[in-house]
Amino acid sequence: MTDPGTPQHATSTTLRLPVLDLSLLDDPTTATRFESELRDATHTYGFFYLVGHGVPTDLADRLVSVARDFFALPEAQKLEIENTRSPHFRGYTRVGGERTQGKVDWREQIDVGPELPALPVSAERPAYWVLQGPNLWPAALPGLRDVVDAWNAEMARVSHRLLHAWARSLGQREDVFDAAFGDAPAMLMKVVRYPGRVEGGTDQGVGWHNDAGVLTLLLVERDRPGLQVELDGEVVAAPPVDGALIVNIGEMLEWATDGYLRATRHRVLAPDPGTDRISVPYFHNPALDAVFRRVELPSDLATRARGVGRDADDQEIRAEFGHNALKSRVRAHPNVVAAHHPSLGPS
Repeated sequence: MTDPGTPQHATSTTLRLPVLDLSLLDDPTTATRFESELRDATHTYGFFYLVGHGVPTDLADRLVSVARDFFALPEAQKLEIENTRSPHFRGYTRVGGERTQGKVDWREQIDVGPELPALPVSAERPAYWVLQGPNLWPAALPGLRDVVDAWNAEMARVSHRLLHAWARSLGQREDVFDAAFGDAPAMLMKVVRYPGRVEGGTDQGVGWHNDAGVLTLLLVERDRPGLQVELDGEVVAAPPVDGALIVNIGEMLEWATDGYLRATRHRVLAPDPGTDRISVPYFHNPALDAVFRRVELPSDLATRARGVGRDADDQEIRAEFGHNALKSRVRAHPNVVAAHHPSLGPS
């Protein structure tokens, strides 16, 4: 596959991602319209802006503010929760500490997952269970956890509504995907800061990739562009829209629909020197041991299904979500692998 970052892929000035209004679901006379728009947007683009979601503006502002408070802490206080201390790939990643397709990402971040007890290592247990465990929280900023928990609850609510709408739009029972989430969905949230580029340094905030889960809801700080989406050989800019979340399909929905819905490659460019960017992606994922449901599409949709591709590293997308989640984390965080899971690293 040709890298969309090569010069022949100019940024499009004509393509724009669609804007969908979730509040249309509140009225039976407009709900079907929303479902049709949702299906078409994610079949064609895999990305869209979502307004009318009901997430309080003040909560989004608090989240960005507390994120800035964390990243402004002295380095030593941030490193108290560095992810090398967590066998579960949680906590703080310093600038340049993450990889996409083997290349350094120019960002720092906190990774947060479900607050669950770690499981004992066992030869009988799939390796992906190392992803379950407690989070690391900064002692210097106790308010961070409350804001993150409140945000995650809102994102789960919006994701649940979207999944039911997708199911209906695909001719399925609205709860067709619910069982895969069970009592312990493996959601993941990142609180990210992209610092400005430095002279002679990389412009890769995060490299080209697909998301491994079901769907992603992204909050981006106002007036901070950088996200780009690859569509049919063109690079489409996806700047923040005030009050909107940016939503994209993950690989599990592509798998479930035999490629009718598309998990679209995307990247983030590092900001201009002297600036930075706060971004908070929430990944709505099923339980680690869930075998995600493959649905039988109505014939008119099935004829337009493109088949399931391979991930951005040319590896197979598997039905049991934990395998996809683990390979993604192992590729991104070799420092955690080296510290805690050398058997998962390159042989």
